[in-house]
Amino acid sequence: MTIVLDPLPYDLDALAPHISERTMSFHYERHHAGYVANLNRMIAGGELESSSLEDLIMSAEPRSGLFNNAAQAWNHAFYWRSMTPGSGSPDGDLAAALERDFGSIDTFKSEFAAAAVGNFASGWTWLVAGDSGLEILNTDDADTPVRHSRHALLTIDIWEHAYYLDYQNARAAYVDAFVEHLANWEFASANLALSASST
Repeated sequence: MTIVLDPLPYDLDALAPHISERTMSFHYERHHAGYVANLNRMIAGGELESSSLEDLIMSAEPRSGLFNNAAQAWNHAFYWRSMTPGSGSPDGDLAAALERDFGSIDTFKSEFAAAAVGNFASGWTWLVAGDSGLEILNTDDADTPVRHSRHALLTIDIWEHAYYLDYQNARAAYVDAFVEHLANWEFASANLALSASST
């Protein structure tokens, strides 16, 4: 099967002023599209050609070219859906779970932001569901919760190409914009429900 670059769930300019159309164009049309194109070249005509993206991630050697491109393709597709132009606030089961596991929604937001700002590497910060409840997970480079027995609920990309055109080295301002204005809590809620149904 060919790995497909899914269309964005919104227009390139929909996240402005928090993320500009220029950043989205470079990030989606060059970076994400590049990972997908590289991956399809790697698996074309071989025994892995019919594999799903998740199977490629699980079977590839960590940090290999195959893993990096497959994981980055998956991570980016998840990241786009982790954002929405009208963010709102967590509610329902997600709000209850955040309050249970972090003490309050505000505490979760503070801890999530601190984890994203403090991750020294290029990488990702995730809200995940694990055996002990909701957790914040940092991964470096292309690494992904798919490889760590965690069910991803929400993620922020903290590679510099995700924010440098808009924020330069002010990662904290980008993270704050994501948490307060862009985080797709409905998507996170739906992923929480999926994680509950799969246990």
